[in-house]
Amino acid sequence: MLDTPQARYSPSALRELLRHAPEILLMPVPLALLQPMFSRIAAHVAQSRPELFARLGPHAGKRFLIDPIDLPFVLVLTPREDAPALAAHRRHARPAHDAGIAGRFFDLLDMIDGSLDGDALFFSRKLCVTGDTEAVVALRNALDDFEGSALDSVVGSFGALAPPAALGLSLLRKMRGKTL
Repeated sequence: MLDTPQARYSPSALRELLRHAPEILLMPVPLALLQPMFSRIAAHVAQSRPELFARLGPHAGKRFLIDPIDLPFVLVLTPREDAPALAAHRRHARPAHDAGIAGRFFDLLDMIDGSLDGDALFFSRKLCVTGDTEAVVALRNALDDFEGSALDSVVGSFGALAPPAALGLSLLRKMRGKTL
């Protein structure tokens, strides 16, 4: 059989490559380079959406481990109104946290955006919740109460780079939707 480009790049091979693209692209990146972006996102969302903290109530100071299982790192979100924090940690570090939310990166993204229902993800076992489930429910309710998209607020934190970031994210989501 001839080794044609079609044989080497079958739809299933492309699908598998796209499924692992975020992890492959981010594996060699030092977290110190990503941390300013995460800090900016936390500060921007806190400044533009202060109602999020009111909705969290007593859970506003809790640490939420957000584990995109297909990325080489985890995030710890501490939604304090006075000093919000979003910090990246290598997967093996397993930082201290009060509650954990784990799922595939794009499922978590779609849940934040409101295009996927967190309950449906949880009951289909595509989302795993650990620790303080009351805090996770409060966070989910706060995100559900966002006017518009919470993801739009995150993208807005990129300032002048927000339009290209939104375009890149949109293209990734479309490619994933058509091939995964």
